[in-house]
Amino acid sequence: MGSNTSKPSASSSQHVFASETPVRFSQELVNSLQTNPETDSTREKTLELHIQERVAQELERLQARESQMLKDLEDKISTSPDGSTDSSHTQSTTIPDQSQDVGGKDSSAKAAGDKLRDLNRDSVQKNVTELKKRLEGRRKLEDLDKDVEKAKSDIVNCLRTNDRRPLDCWKEAEAFRREVARLEKGFVEKVVR
Repeated sequence: MGSNTSKPSASSSQHVFASETPVRFSQELVNSLQTNPETDSTREKTLELHIQERVAQELERLQARESQMLKDLEDKISTSPDGSTDSSHTQSTTIPDQSQDVGGKDSSAKAAGDKLRDLNRDSVQKNVTELKKRLEGRRKLEDLDKDVEKAKSDIVNCLRTNDRRPLDCWKEAEAFRREVARLEKGFVEKVVR
């Protein structure tokens, strides 16, 4: 066990395989293999460079496609009649060729878009006022009972002073629970009647 080394010796860098059938290669093939400076590592590096080049080309193609999609979306947003962007933002996102063209067709489309924007703004303002009216129409919450308010402030003050030991505020918590229970009982009696 151990008389033979598991690693091959450094002097045996060639592997010789003996086959039962004779294998013959042409002298041309043998000469081309011996004179070829390309090794496995150089082939691997060449392949890696080729792959990196293809990936870079694909990334450029994808970036060009994404920038074109972004450009198209910006065009749609800038010409959209219900766009909610203000004029300063719209000018910064438009493409210079379109902003320089002030023909009759574009100006009429822009005027129509402004009109629709104003209509949308008016309808939103109308909805906001309606919601405000509905909110004002709801019943307001009643102010808390003074005893409940006092119990609440007592427990808050106790918890602030005993922030590391909140269990020391059990008396205040119990008083708060009693006041809330009293308030709930009064509410239930109002609703049941």
